[in-house]
Amino acid sequence: MKRLLAALFVLLAVPASAHVTSTGLATLDIDGSRLTYRLTLVAAEQEEENVRLLDGASNGDQVAAERVAAAMREAARFDRGDEACTPGRIRFQGSRTGDGKMMLEMALSCAKVAGPLRIRDTWSDVLGSHFQTLMSVRVAERPSVELVFNAERRETTIDLGTARTGWLDFIEMGAGHILSGPDHLLFLLALLALAKGFWPVVRIVTGFTIAHSITLSLAALGVVDVPGSIVEPLIAATIIWVALENLLAPEQSRWRWLVAAVFGLIHGLGFASGLTELGLPRAAMVRALVGFNVGVELGQLAFVAVVMPPLMWLSRPGRLARLPQILSALVAIMGGVWLVERVLL
Repeated sequence: MKRLLAALFVLLAVPASAHVTSTGLATLDIDGSRLTYRLTLVAAEQEEENVRLLDGASNGDQVAAERVAAAMREAARFDRGDEACTPGRIRFQGSRTGDGKMMLEMALSCAKVAGPLRIRDTWSDVLGSHFQTLMSVRVAERPSVELVFNAERRETTIDLGTARTGWLDFIEMGAGHILSGPDHLLFLLALLALAKGFWPVVRIVTGFTIAHSITLSLAALGVVDVPGSIVEPLIAATIIWVALENLLAPEQSRWRWLVAAVFGLIHGLGFASGLTELGLPRAAMVRALVGFNVGVELGQLAFVAVVMPPLMWLSRPGRLARLPQILSALVAIMGGVWLVERVLL
């Protein structure tokens, strides 16, 4: 019992930044023996030292430029037909662009124009083990190939003539997005804190799933576009609302499935942020969307399966009957911290 409570409070004590995983969005355009590699980073997700270094490189600091170029040549390597492609011109763009993004671009030339393409991505050694790269490999008149690299997966080899995106890449990405996002997990915890029995849990989870799947799909396909500066504070507000409702109006929990559905529309827009910036072709985005959504659902179900049985058992009379209220109070505080951060910072 003590271990379970400790695990729940560790979840509540995570840092206030909503997602602990930092993601770089990469494209690799292939034109015969020429490769063009671009990596886009979100400045807010990077260490301050790295941001200053890249800003300096983009503003003419020769020492900074040499350091960044050396790191890029080491972290992104490509072989074609078992021969290493040679790095050429490297360009930088700092974070002072209005959208808080940084971009690195490297041209490469390969001795061969055919054969398997080996990709080695070790950015996690440079930017931290929490970092992952989402890469789209593009060849004219062929379907793009989407890949995920992280501290556990550093390289892969693909045949450009037959390669297809691995569904597991996007499933893993979706599961990682929700499981590394404590704001979504604490929202689920607050939604389910007062649930009694199997079917109330099913109704709540189903309402949340259908709703966030709708807005996730619409946002990822470009049908709706709501800025993160609006979505992220709203997500924090939904966490506060549900947690306070648990404390002040617990009798309303019978309508929790409807609350889950309405607020799930907002959370779906937050989930979509993991896909929309990839800039994938339409056909590739559909594949990514299906796999990503499956991953989100699997991650959500895993969380519910692990947390709910012991929570309901502990909440019975004679055990820790006030546990849902205690957790709700802590969730409300955490939501308040996020709301202030996202509005004022």
